[in-house]
Amino acid sequence: MAPREEITKSTNRVLRISQLDALELNKALEQLVWSQFTQCFHGFKPGLLARFEPELKAFLWLFLWRFTIYSKNATVGQSVLNIQYKNDFSPNSKYQPPSKNQKLWYAVCTVGGRWLEERCYDLFRNHHFASFGRVKQGMNYVVGLLKLGELINFLIFLQKGKFATLTERVLGIHSVFCKPQSVREVGFEYMNRELLWHGFAEFLIFLLPLINIQKLKAKLSSWCIPLTGSPNSDSALATSGKECSLCGEWPTMPHTIGCDHVFCYYCAKSSFLFDMYFTCPKCGTEVHSVQPLKSGVEMSEVNSL
Repeated sequence: MAPREEITKSTNRVLRISQLDALELNKALEQLVWSQFTQCFHGFKPGLLARFEPELKAFLWLFLWRFTIYSKNATVGQSVLNIQYKNDFSPNSKYQPPSKNQKLWYAVCTVGGRWLEERCYDLFRNHHFASFGRVKQGMNYVVGLLKLGELINFLIFLQKGKFATLTERVLGIHSVFCKPQSVREVGFEYMNRELLWHGFAEFLIFLLPLINIQKLKAKLSSWCIPLTGSPNSDSALATSGKECSLCGEWPTMPHTIGCDHVFCYYCAKSSFLFDMYFTCPKCGTEVHSVQPLKSGVEMSEVNSL
């Protein structure tokens, strides 16, 4: 029985990331509600809401609290993630919702605390209250202690996984699942295939720049030329100087690379600069230097036209 109870507790325990996600969803909802509310006064005088902004925000947060925590025992973010608050002070092992006093104190600590912080900041920023230096210093001291308490509570939460905020720890409410979570069997076949494919693709991306595609293409073409049965015609056409052995067009500024074939200057020079071990695609001769075609050959080709 004991191992089974431990398994059920571990499956019903709310993950830390789920509790933090619920807090982030609550903040996003509050920002969305406030932005939609300010859009209603877009056409009015600028700065109309600035004077009463803390009170308006407190009213909106109370409105959200009334229809979320007070009525459903969960915030909007918790409802999305199938989470709700439970009374931690209840002696029963079954689910016990937070009491009415806990809900009211939750509103006081969250809504009232934020309203008090914003309103005090506005008051002490005013020049009429600038003389209350000790009161301002005391408020800053209290706020600093609260921030320190929140930091300590967050560190404990990361270790224990319970009470994500200081308010939850003080009021004795923590997050539980609304419905029991069943253990799901996850198949990793698809993930394994994706990992293998990504690994193979990264290997190809690493390997392809190391392969000299042009040299390999020239090597394959030199092997395939004898099989086509037209080496004599190609060599005769190339040696006659009427065709570049690379681009197949009339050679512009004819040059040779040490063999009987003719190349355009730009074709031979760019291939040689790209690959120092560039070879002739017709005969496989390695390039030692790119030299211009002799003038006698050029004149004979021009006269043949």
